[in-house]
Amino acid sequence: MIHTLKYMIGKSTDPYKNLALEEYLLKEVGDLECILYLWQNERTVVIGRNQNPWKECKIAELKRDGGKLVRRLSGGGAVYHDLGNLNFTFLARKENYNVERQLEVILRAINQLGIPASKSGRNDITVEGKKFSGNAFYSDGIHCYHHGTLLIDVDLENMGKYLNVSRDKLISKGVDSVRSRVTNLKNYNPTMDLDVIRKELIKGFQRVYGIQAEEISLEQIQKEELRELEQKFSSEEWIYGRKIAFNYSMGKRFSWGNIDIQIEVCAGTIRDCVVYSDSLDIDLFQQLQNWLKNCTFSSQAMVDAIVSKSITASHELIINDIVALIEEENI
Repeated sequence: MIHTLKYMIGKSTDPYKNLALEEYLLKEVGDLECILYLWQNERTVVIGRNQNPWKECKIAELKRDGGKLVRRLSGGGAVYHDLGNLNFTFLARKENYNVERQLEVILRAINQLGIPASKSGRNDITVEGKKFSGNAFYSDGIHCYHHGTLLIDVDLENMGKYLNVSRDKLISKGVDSVRSRVTNLKNYNPTMDLDVIRKELIKGFQRVYGIQAEEISLEQIQKEELRELEQKFSSEEWIYGRKIAFNYSMGKRFSWGNIDIQIEVCAGTIRDCVVYSDSLDIDLFQQLQNWLKNCTFSSQAMVDAIVSKSITASHELIINDIVALIEEENI
C-alpha cells in the first residue's frame, strides 16, 4: 500500500537529462512510495525501446532543425515532443504499481479543466475520439513506471514533419495522417497553460491516493549517477542500436503492433538478427533475436526454434502471429 507521495518538476528541456532523471527516480523509488515526475523536452523525437530509428524518424531533417533523437526504456511507438507538450511519469515498486489508478490521476486533472477526457484502448487518452495522450510502460522486475504525453499546444506541423508513420498503422486507426488522429488540449480550453495543468495533476495525484505529496528537489539527486545515465541515453550506441548487414527481411503489422525482422544469412545459417517493433512488450522481441541466431535459414527451422521455447500465456497471440508470418515466407 502507498504511504508516501512525492512529485518532481523537471527543470531541463534536454531529453537526455530528462530520461536520465526518470531512470534515476525509478531506481530510487521507495517500498511504499509513488512518485509523479513532470517534465518537458524541446524539439525531440522519442522512439520506443525496440524501434528502428531510420524508419520512425526523419533524422536528418530533425537534426538540421536543431532537434534531438532519443530512445526510451519502454516499448511502444515514436512520439514528438516540444514545449507545447507536458510529459508525466508515475514510478512505484511492482507491488504498488497500479496503471488504472495512475490513469485516474490524469483523467481527473483534465476533467477538472472542463475537458471530457476518457481512456481509449490500452495506452491512449482521448477527447471526442482524438488522442492527446499516449502511454507506455516499463519494469525492471522490481521497479515500474508508466509514462505518457499530454499534448497541450504542440506544433502538429512539426509532428507530421519529423515522424514517419506507416500507412498500415494509420489505416488501422481509421485516419489518413498523424495530424488528423491527434489533438491539442488547448482546442478545448483556450485559457489553460502548463502551470495550470501541472497544479491540477498534483492535486489529482493527492486526491486519488488520499495523501499529501511532497516535492523532490534537484539538490536531493546524486549528480554523478545522473551524469552516467545521461551519457547512456545520449550515446549513439543506445540511440541507434546495432545495425547489421542484413540480406533478408520480413515484416507485417498486427493488432499488437508492427514487427520487422532483419536477418543476415551466411552459408545457409542465420549469423545475425535484429528485431524491431513498436509493441508495448519489450523483452519478447529482444529474446526473439537470440532464438533465431545460429538457426538454419528455413521457415521450419525458425518456427521450431521459436516454439521450442517456454512461452507465457500473455505472449501466445504475438508468437502465433510471428510464426504465421515466418511460415508465409515459405523459405
